[in-house]
Amino acid sequence: MKKMVAIRGVWGVLLSLGTAVLCSPAINLKEGENAEFPCNYPIYQNPRVEWKFTSGTDSTMMYYDGELTAPYKSRATFFPQGLRLDSVTRKDSGEYSCEVTGKDSSGKPQYFQDKTQLVVLVPPSVPIAQVPTSVSTGSTATLYCIEKDASPPPVFTWYKNGVPMPENPKDSPTFQNSSYTIDKTTGQLQISPVMKTDVGQYSCQAENSLGKESSAPVQMEVSKYRTFGGGDPSPDSIYNIGSEKI
Repeated sequence: MKKMVAIRGVWGVLLSLGTAVLCSPAINLKEGENAEFPCNYPIYQNPRVEWKFTSGTDSTMMYYDGELTAPYKSRATFFPQGLRLDSVTRKDSGEYSCEVTGKDSSGKPQYFQDKTQLVVLVPPSVPIAQVPTSVSTGSTATLYCIEKDASPPPVFTWYKNGVPMPENPKDSPTFQNSSYTIDKTTGQLQISPVMKTDVGQYSCQAENSLGKESSAPVQMEVSKYRTFGGGDPSPDSIYNIGSEKI
């Protein structure tokens, strides 16, 4: 039976007799700062301490068999109830866990684990707006805003001719006749069906708590007829800004 326990002010779960797993508060740091991870285990006889780093499905031992492993010898410091990591980078974001085995004062085997999540804060880089240069009326156009560096992940905003596009086009007189959806977490803009009024310059912005960056604008033309095989439509079938050609 699981039972909630508190050890030195940090709550965790007592999974079984002699086994405790704690979750220490997450740590948010900027690149270049130092991280200090706690390992607040009770007093054990002859404790054996190990540290592990997990990012996604990959795990790496940091401290094992009484010493730091090769990747961490030059940038980590072990101390009895914690570990410090110097000059963190975005690649250091992930879960840090210490595992301790030993015996209590009565000689019974004990197991302890303390987990801490590290989020290395990184401002967005300049995003790339992937915009089709020519689409046809009645089709579906999918535009992507690509940004891969920001941590925490950014929120995306799309602009048409320099004007921000609301999530719901009906909320704005400028876009109330448009038909599109925006996913602000993935940066995807989908226009369906495409209309001749969708011609214009499209750009996007990525923003998180550390800053924001904008892409270069990309012109999207709208043709009256569908194009096949990736070819450009004939000049007489393209709608241009400020005038129409049919």
